[in-house]
Amino acid sequence: MKLQTVLDTFRVEFLNKIPAERATIMQRATDALAKEFIERKSLDAGDIAADFTLTNAIGKAVNLIDKLAKGAVILTFYRGGWCPYCNLELRAYQQLLSQIQFLGASLIAVSPQTPDASLSTAEKNNLEFDVLSDIGSKVAQAYGIAFTLPDELKQLYTESGHALPDINRTNDWILPVPATFVINQNQQIILAHIDVDYRNRLEPQEAISILQKQQISRVA
Repeated sequence: MKLQTVLDTFRVEFLNKIPAERATIMQRATDALAKEFIERKSLDAGDIAADFTLTNAIGKAVNLIDKLAKGAVILTFYRGGWCPYCNLELRAYQQLLSQIQFLGASLIAVSPQTPDASLSTAEKNNLEFDVLSDIGSKVAQAYGIAFTLPDELKQLYTESGHALPDINRTNDWILPVPATFVINQNQQIILAHIDVDYRNRLEPQEAISILQKQQISRVA
């Protein structure tokens, strides 16, 4: 089953459980963010990926360039382990991890949550790839996908037990727009998927298909 089908099913079930007013607030914030991103200059296919060094769930430093020295990288930004859509996406990637590794590539997932929270996310979803902590969302900013939540969404998140300053141990309300980048060994982005609607994600198989095409062209 496609990831988006799973996400859409969860979305319907979720909307049936929450007050209409809450759903309206969330949709209004998504629409406003879409307008903002029209003028946003995020990294795109053809651009050079911003290098970074971040800590993984067990406290080890992971560097993008070091990973690229071994093969291509699928880099996906998610909001945090508290986000059910993110967990569904991470599980989908885990199911296809062997295919990614067979192609000589690696998978990196990045969120603004703490290493402890990243460890919980990895354990909860049985993840066997790097789950990195972008404290302060510096890397998300470098990729042009970071944004600050509007006030009415801050209140809603707080009421739901998801106050970002408490979860991420920062003073900000910054999240990354869920995004996936496929990066070749020359550090060039060969696929960029950015969607301001956090309920939509790139199909992992699409990222794998790009890796397969790159491998075929390299051999040819």
